[in-house]
Amino acid sequence: MGHKVKQSLMSSRIDFFYYAFRNVLLVSIPLLVVSGLVLSHLSFHSSATDSSSGSTSSTDNLSFSISSSCTLSSVVDSSHTAELINGTYTNGIGKTTITTLCNDGNGYSVYAVGYSNNEEGNNRLVNTESSNFNIVSGIAESGNTSNWAMSLNNLKDDPSLTPPTITLDYDGIYGIVPDKWTKVASLPAKATDMIKGSSFTTTYAVYTSSSQYAGTYNGQVKYMLVHPNNNKPTLSNIELAFASHGIQPIYRDEDNKYYYAMQDMTTDICSSVSGDGETTATQLVDTRDNKLYWVAKLEDDHCWMTQNLDFDISANTTLNSQTTDLNEYNVAGYSDGYTKLGNIIYWTPVNTAVIFNGSTVADWQDSNTIPYSASKTDNTETEHSSLGNWYNWTAAIASNDSIMITNSTNNSICPSGWKLPNASDKEIGNLLADYDIISTNTSTTYLPNGFSKMIIAPLYFLQSGSIRGRQLLTSEGYGSIWSNMANGSSDAYNLDFNSTNIRPANSGSREFGRPIRCLAR
Repeated sequence: MGHKVKQSLMSSRIDFFYYAFRNVLLVSIPLLVVSGLVLSHLSFHSSATDSSSGSTSSTDNLSFSISSSCTLSSVVDSSHTAELINGTYTNGIGKTTITTLCNDGNGYSVYAVGYSNNEEGNNRLVNTESSNFNIVSGIAESGNTSNWAMSLNNLKDDPSLTPPTITLDYDGIYGIVPDKWTKVASLPAKATDMIKGSSFTTTYAVYTSSSQYAGTYNGQVKYMLVHPNNNKPTLSNIELAFASHGIQPIYRDEDNKYYYAMQDMTTDICSSVSGDGETTATQLVDTRDNKLYWVAKLEDDHCWMTQNLDFDISANTTLNSQTTDLNEYNVAGYSDGYTKLGNIIYWTPVNTAVIFNGSTVADWQDSNTIPYSASKTDNTETEHSSLGNWYNWTAAIASNDSIMITNSTNNSICPSGWKLPNASDKEIGNLLADYDIISTNTSTTYLPNGFSKMIIAPLYFLQSGSIRGRQLLTSEGYGSIWSNMANGSSDAYNLDFNSTNIRPANSGSREFGRPIRCLAR
């Protein structure tokens, strides 16, 4: 007889967020009952006839408005716990009824994400003794790997309620517990009963392999209610913003984690994120090479990459405007290497990416006009500490001959939906001023602790040096990033910083290889 595995699937938790005219509520399973409040706002206006006019009557006008609101509540009908035998599959574990109460006809959407161990995105059942025995999410009912899954059912048999539509992956069947915010249920614009509401139920299934370690396993799923109306949504991070706009993750890594695409970023997605800084951050994937980048909404109200671009430019490898920031065609400086087919712009670089190895850079040429980029052979850094690639300015703006470009450009090597920051518009300077790093967007010296703020969260600027004459110049311990703004025919503006000076609009030769940070358009 196999070992018994006692699995306590869900622990109680309630997260409640309310925004006027736009409600986003989070709830984990199982939950206590949450009572929803409908907020009313009364406004009075008095209009009475002057008694001196001889009138025999007067009128007081009364008007009031009730704000739109939508709340989410849940009731645990049966506990999500079970004692399982190794090598068995069990479904129908527990039942929770989740009910949405709205006082308007705007409809709603519900999103879900794994929340095990209080970690958003963790879709595993966590062993209380060792993470080596955690159970991944999956739908298999046999085999060598244990897994767990979730299923949703609306109350179709209850005519008094207005049931939502369940996403096909979970509608009466068991699907993988998502590790990114994923839409699982929705109701189109339709009036609902404010007392009875609109409901669906959740339940879970677990398969334990014959070799699964005995012990107690816990997991959670967090649900989010998005209630649309005429106002923009207000969401706490970029990942939630992608989910609320109906965007699907497109990349899954070796650990079975899903990521949204850099190329799917839009102005609406960025503007829908409330707050700023580290709490808004998430990792997105560049679909051109499947490299991941941390991005965040910062205090200047823009969404920025918070690590350096690491995209390799290769000769004769054509890029296009569907994946790369190519917007202008057949203008001065953008004719060489460019073609256009329909609405799609294509660019074929003329050079080959060169290699950085130690302190030297093979085959780099000091050119003001021909694109060069350098990539590392030893890319040991990860995430925010990654140095990324170095690009001369011609490569940064995706040009094969930049000598004709003497002003700002509208093309870059950034992913589509992103761009190089502009020096003329002071996008770089405004960012640094908003973080009290410099006093104004044209300042060349930093405020107290300004430099130290640049190299920590949420900005993570790196002292990654620059390349010139096949050498990586790091002796000054400085960093820089290119802007999209030319200065004459041989220079371009860049952010340049070290421990004694911070220049948001420094002019330097285009031949230098510098890093890139992109911001969302």
